[in-house]
Amino acid sequence: MKYAVTSKGDTKSNELMRKIKDKLDSLGIIYDEDQPDIVISVGGDGTLLYAFHRYSSRLDRTAFVGVHTGHLGFYADWIPEEVEKLATAIAKTPYQTVEYPLLEITVRYSHGGRESKYLALNESTVKSVGSTLVMDVEIRGESFERFRGDGLCVSTPSGSTAYNKALGGAIIHPSIPAIQLAEMASINNRVFRTIGSPLILPGHHTCMLKPVTSDDFQITIDHLSLLHKDVKSIQFRVADERIRFARFRPFPFWRRVRDSFVTD
Repeated sequence: MKYAVTSKGDTKSNELMRKIKDKLDSLGIIYDEDQPDIVISVGGDGTLLYAFHRYSSRLDRTAFVGVHTGHLGFYADWIPEEVEKLATAIAKTPYQTVEYPLLEITVRYSHGGRESKYLALNESTVKSVGSTLVMDVEIRGESFERFRGDGLCVSTPSGSTAYNKALGGAIIHPSIPAIQLAEMASINNRVFRTIGSPLILPGHHTCMLKPVTSDDFQITIDHLSLLHKDVKSIQFRVADERIRFARFRPFPFWRRVRDSFVTD
């Protein structure tokens, strides 16, 4: 068993990271930042997103577990007072893994036939640079609508509780392999019309965006924001890869939803 730890970087998170490392080292667990079997994220959901992207090439060999140092996170099962208990469980308890779907984004360009591929754990958003976003939306290769508005957001089931929820999207259980397309301030009047509702697409469907009035876009991949020029199309689908979370005890998804949005 080899492990790595990522920290939010604040004093509290760094102190907990040192405590976890000291405990695991004393139990004979090997620290390996390059090829860990398990990655412990200390901070919040943003810290785990960072860890996910850092180890996205090892998703079939690395499992993740989170310790939250602020408010309860959707990807963090443990609290600061439990870090020694967690370290002991990692060292001595066989763990189960829970897999969540991911979003694959493929950006193709007008010149050169090249493309860029990304994986997102939460969501990807598309906005035009300095003007209204105008995109032709295709689903399964067929024209669906011409979107005009501030932007579009495509999320995973686990990411449906993040920006997607703020846009009025549905919360989807992460056992369902699907992606969700939600609008940002669409323009709807007598001339322009969009569906006006979030769309949930199953795993065998793809969503393609094709530029109409511009080909430069600000595209986010979780917490990363990238400017893409000369874009020909942007394709979204459920990725073949999945993220694995190490579970040492049950923590049902709907309990996370309730604790984050319903209970005090």
